[in-house]
Amino acid sequence: MQCMYSTDFLETLLLSSFKIEYCYGHVSVFDLPLIWENSEIYNAKLPSVLRIYRDTLTADMKTAIKTAVAELLPILVARPLESDFTPGERTVDADGGGLSLASKLRSLSSESFVQLLGAIFKIVQAHLVRAAEVKKAIEWIMCNLDGHYAAESVAAAIAVGAAAAETLQESDIQGSSVPSFLPQRSSVKVPSSQGKTNDAVSPSNMSRNFRADVLRENAEAVFAACDAAHGRWAKLLGVRALLHPKLRLQEFLSIYNITQEFITATEKIGGRLGYSIRGTLQSQAKAFVDFQHEMRMTKIKAVLDQETWVEVDVPDEFQAIVASFFSSEALISGDLDDAQGIMTTRYGEEVTSNDGSILADNEAQNAQHPLGRRDSGEISLQNTVQVKYAPLAEATESNKVDVTSAQSNNTNAKERGKLASQTLICGGVGYHMVNCGLILLKMLSEYIDMNNFLPALSSEVVHRVVEILKFFNTRTCQLVLGAGAMQVSGLKSITSKHLALASQVISFTHAIIPEIRRVLFLKVPEIRKLLLLSEIDRVAQDYKVHRDEIHTKLVQIMRERLLVHLRGLPQIVESWNRPEDADSQPSQFARSLIKEVGYLQRVLSRTLHEVDVQAIFRQVVIIFHSQISEAFSRLDISTPQVKERLHRDVKHILGCIRSLPTDNLSKSGTPNWGLLDEFLIQKFGAEAG
Repeated sequence: MQCMYSTDFLETLLLSSFKIEYCYGHVSVFDLPLIWENSEIYNAKLPSVLRIYRDTLTADMKTAIKTAVAELLPILVARPLESDFTPGERTVDADGGGLSLASKLRSLSSESFVQLLGAIFKIVQAHLVRAAEVKKAIEWIMCNLDGHYAAESVAAAIAVGAAAAETLQESDIQGSSVPSFLPQRSSVKVPSSQGKTNDAVSPSNMSRNFRADVLRENAEAVFAACDAAHGRWAKLLGVRALLHPKLRLQEFLSIYNITQEFITATEKIGGRLGYSIRGTLQSQAKAFVDFQHEMRMTKIKAVLDQETWVEVDVPDEFQAIVASFFSSEALISGDLDDAQGIMTTRYGEEVTSNDGSILADNEAQNAQHPLGRRDSGEISLQNTVQVKYAPLAEATESNKVDVTSAQSNNTNAKERGKLASQTLICGGVGYHMVNCGLILLKMLSEYIDMNNFLPALSSEVVHRVVEILKFFNTRTCQLVLGAGAMQVSGLKSITSKHLALASQVISFTHAIIPEIRRVLFLKVPEIRKLLLLSEIDRVAQDYKVHRDEIHTKLVQIMRERLLVHLRGLPQIVESWNRPEDADSQPSQFARSLIKEVGYLQRVLSRTLHEVDVQAIFRQVVIIFHSQISEAFSRLDISTPQVKERLHRDVKHILGCIRSLPTDNLSKSGTPNWGLLDEFLIQKFGAEAG
């Protein structure tokens, strides 16, 4: 049936036909028999009117949204936030002329788009609230007939109406035309109540069926209006589907949150879930997480390939990120304002470059956006060969990395000396950091933000965190332990200092994984936790294994240096038999070996934790005792001169071994006692030992 009447007319007809007063949820019904006897809806045309009303209400809803978009777009397009666009992205005239509707929508800044959605929200809400009032009034009438003094008369009238409806339907099928709202009183007689009417057409059964039809059509009108509003809103989101994944988190959240509010409000009025719009929103949220993750994976790979493994100072902003992992009450409680404050603190716009200096972002932009900050993933590399290092949180308009001079950065670092420290504290333990470690930390905080503000995608976020942690660990292993940094970063060699710093970064990441897991899993559904827990625990174990392999490599380096020196020992011993050899100092073998051990001890003691240094040198001591005592035992020490020189070397080497930090005492209390001590006693007596 064509909708030839306006919504206002139909609503007025529906309410005035019932002669009701509906104010602030209170309904008064007057003279129900007269209402049903005299109303134009008397002959069961109420369901048909409600169907017309549903179609008209839906059409009005679509028209209102379309009109709002058409009227607001020229205004919003004319005043975009230019900071939201990069050069070349906006090619629109100020008035947006010549563009299609979709192009105009895509040209809006995120803030302007949210303003448009807010206006549509109010329009839809006004329409739905009015429709809900009509729905509630009709429901009250239909549900409060029982028990009324005129209930029997009304029931009979409804039965007449139902019978009339069947008659009209049959006549419509036979080709007769019946006006929509003209009553057909003369065509139907009231059924006799003397027992001649069967139960199927009794007033009570007829009124019950008729009432169900009215209530169903009444509810469907509001449902249809909600569905229409959901569909239009989803189309608006769909037009900008390619733009939303590229937004900053707080920009995407402004769109996501107003859509959630819209869905909640309309579902509350309509009484039915909006599966379609929920699916659209979920799809865009997943696309956002996917794009942000891909961007960060690309970024962390580029940063790692540029890393020269030089220690950097740690700005206070990064210490605040670590602190937030251990004190996440705002995130746990779901307090959006407090959580956004934490998010702001995390994204401080300072970062340290690989030469140890601090790079600062544009503070003016932060002033314009209190919650705004550049995501770590926004930094892209134009040329991985020419560009030395990318600042952590700085992105130019063209999304390229600028190379800041070391001199300027060092000056900046001095000025901000109080804002940075040499180590990053986690759990009361300090860790020396390199640039890629700080960038990874920043990225992890961004994943946590996505997890907390998009809880429906928490499982997806955890998977992405596991993936980036795996990649960082694997790539770091390839670059440092596998010496790949010599090819991609231009390092001439991988030194013990590089290994120690890599160990610190890996150890720090391993230390924060439990806290990251705890914060992330606050939002993960119980059914998914077991599987995700096993994945992230495997990653943590991989980091521990990697750290142990680095320490093993440091021990191996010292062992290889020892073997190099031992290969030259026979020639040195031969010189001891020469008459002109009157050197009273330890041999070149002993001096060179002790020098290298001392250098390794200084490097590791300045960088690694004491417990790690002790574990490494405990193995070094064992190797020294074993290899040196074995080499010395093969020497020919038949002459007193050789014996004296050997004794001097053994004492000198043992003095070094005693000083190494192993926390290993023998039964006699001698530090680092071993095979070389036993060799000394065997060859030179207990007094010499």
